[in-house]
Amino acid sequence: MFSEKILSIAAEAEKALSPVFAEIDKIAEINTARVLESFRAHRVSDAMFGGTTGYGYGDFGRDAMDAIYADVFGAEAGFVRYGMISGTHAISTVLFGLLRPNDIMLAVTGRPYDTLFEVIGDGTNNGDGSLADFGVTYDDVALLPDGNIDFDGIAKKLEEHGSRIKVVFIQRSKGYANRPTLSAKEIGEIASFVKARCNAYVVVDNCYGEFCDDAEPTAYGADIIVGSLIKNPGGGIALTGGYVCGTARAVELVSYRLTSVGIGLECGASLGSTRDICKGFFFAPHVVAQAKKTAAFASFVFEKLGFDVEPKYDAVRHDIIQTVKFGTPEGLCAFCRGIQKGSPVDSFVTPEPSPMPGYADQVIMAAGTFTQGASIEISADGPLRPPYTAYFQGGLTYESGKYAIMTAAESLLNEL
Repeated sequence: MFSEKILSIAAEAEKALSPVFAEIDKIAEINTARVLESFRAHRVSDAMFGGTTGYGYGDFGRDAMDAIYADVFGAEAGFVRYGMISGTHAISTVLFGLLRPNDIMLAVTGRPYDTLFEVIGDGTNNGDGSLADFGVTYDDVALLPDGNIDFDGIAKKLEEHGSRIKVVFIQRSKGYANRPTLSAKEIGEIASFVKARCNAYVVVDNCYGEFCDDAEPTAYGADIIVGSLIKNPGGGIALTGGYVCGTARAVELVSYRLTSVGIGLECGASLGSTRDICKGFFFAPHVVAQAKKTAAFASFVFEKLGFDVEPKYDAVRHDIIQTVKFGTPEGLCAFCRGIQKGSPVDSFVTPEPSPMPGYADQVIMAAGTFTQGASIEISADGPLRPPYTAYFQGGLTYESGKYAIMTAAESLLNEL
């Protein structure tokens, strides 16, 4: 199926990637051990998987998974629920749980991704129910030209706004920007810097980053981390959902937004979802390693084909995202069509650019996934705007991820 050129590049890639893969496996072993130790400490049993209905009182499986998430992620408290439909929904729950009228939210990794900015609002009271509608002010600090954190800029904003800043927001991954992903340790340095100057909650959009390092940002001082189960921590098993972990008080306030004040996490029927949540979390460190290996393979292959890639194949990875700059809309579209063709589901579908809610530009998306929109599975997307960058992520197995990348490379050569 593949040309000699692609087969040769693939063989060269795997030879070069051998030491890279070994380091990725070490991280997976550390994280797997932490998950298993937590499962043992919290006495995970088959009896927890039955689920509850109605109010969900006495759901010890749900409560055990809440405790396990907090434990593994180095937090005081946490919860994981199928009722949160996406990462954006989970982050929105956090922001509305922590912010009050006249408070300021300060984003220190530049403006957040497009759909989250709909939650924040544009500063006008348009009646949609954004944070702006409730009197919350937004401000941000742009990243430095090299993509690093502008600590001087943060210090100036903290001094300017004073005690009104209640949330300092960090987006760990790049979104649709071209900048490095932050490590958990780097986020800890930001948290320490902020906490030395104010009492704000440090909130981290941890999407795409879980289990990529040997610890999470909460272990380094972040007050809240939040993410989606159809990304890393669901392990390709969870069908929907989100999680929130952090300090006890911050998680309590967010839980009041999740349900209602006074109820918090006391209620909430699991409806049989605990098995998938638990099993997905068990698989997650290994599946994330598979996705990181797939991304490293993609980086090598497409750099060899002459494209600008980030990160480089031998870089230490702090999330599962790989970018490839194609320079033309034709290149971006050909890549996404190739990923779709190499996917296990809907391989016969041809992706086309189209408008997407919350995005200013048309977006092309390839997602041949068993779970709709699951970024931990093979997927690729990108906005049709210069430099026409594809954002690739996922791979439940390295073998299937490798196949998709080789298919995309072959399609690109055939179409351009």
